[in-house]
Amino acid sequence: MITFENVTKRYPDGTVAVDDLTLEVPQGTLTVFVGPSGCGKTTSMRMINRMIEPTSGTLTVDGNDISTVDPVKLRLGIGYVIQSAGLMPHLRVVDNVATVPVLRGESRRRARKSALDVMERVGLDPKLANRYPAQLSGGQQQRVGVARALAADPPILLMDEPFSAVDPVVREELQAEIVRLQGELRKTIVFVTHDIDEAVKLGDRVAVFGPGGVLQQYAEPSFVLSNPANEMVAGFVGADRGYRGLQFFHATGLPLHEVRSVDEKEVDALQLDSGDWRLVTRDARPFAWINADGVDVHRKGGTLYDSTIGGGSLFRPDGTLRNALDAALSSPSGLGVAVDEDGRLSGGVRAEDVLAALERQRRVPELG
Repeated sequence: MITFENVTKRYPDGTVAVDDLTLEVPQGTLTVFVGPSGCGKTTSMRMINRMIEPTSGTLTVDGNDISTVDPVKLRLGIGYVIQSAGLMPHLRVVDNVATVPVLRGESRRRARKSALDVMERVGLDPKLANRYPAQLSGGQQQRVGVARALAADPPILLMDEPFSAVDPVVREELQAEIVRLQGELRKTIVFVTHDIDEAVKLGDRVAVFGPGGVLQQYAEPSFVLSNPANEMVAGFVGADRGYRGLQFFHATGLPLHEVRSVDEKEVDALQLDSGDWRLVTRDARPFAWINADGVDVHRKGGTLYDSTIGGGSLFRPDGTLRNALDAALSSPSGLGVAVDEDGRLSGGVRAEDVLAALERQRRVPELG
């Protein structure tokens, strides 16, 4: 457990980075510090491992005042992941991951063996072990950074905007990886981001910081979305917070409707009236939507890519209402495409069914 009690950080020029912060991070949870640039979220996180010393107040880890703990000893027991990974370029991947265990006295041979195990856990191919950081993609480098932080099996993990430097697709993959790892390991994680979507997706709790380093709200993400504490939080969360809140509702039991489909090899023989749509499949997997205009273009020698409108988002029936509604809204036919675990067509979802399911599940979220 990490506890801030009236913690303030004031610099010599009078600038207040963190103002009277009182907050408790429960053991085994992922807490996200979020807010605009310059609001004190990173400063607050860095005070946990004494990279920054508080001006006043008390910060404890597992009941121990960290000001009484040797900073080096403290940091060796806390994993730390930063933006752009911060890997040592002259060391191979396996030795980057093994850094902390070696510093703690493990033999290099044993530390490397453990490093290979951790690499696999975070989704890294062990074949990358002997490469250097410059030989990896940005996403791979970030995974190495996470592996390095986990290598010594620390109870606490600090993550300072770790995914902000990678592209959106890789970022989603890394977010999913953190959710999976946290489900397995149940570390106490403090994660810093300026992205409210990332915060509500990852966090068990979300701490929203505002100007002057003042904590504005600290609660479960669903509560922050549905009940922002003030205008500052409401503005930061955004006007579409109701849509984002759908991710906290499950889609289990959502009715699936028949989707009229055609195999891509049979498109030439297809007869469609104006306004009709068919889902084109390839090996029973959704490929694209096609309408009457698309069929005509295809018969005149165009390709399937030329004659279709994108297939829209796909939906897994074990997903969330947000996934389901996004599939329905992004489909040109108005019917979202549901697929099974193998990616094969299993039915269609309608927006009105999503809204009906929301009404059945709707509740007033509890504070904190």
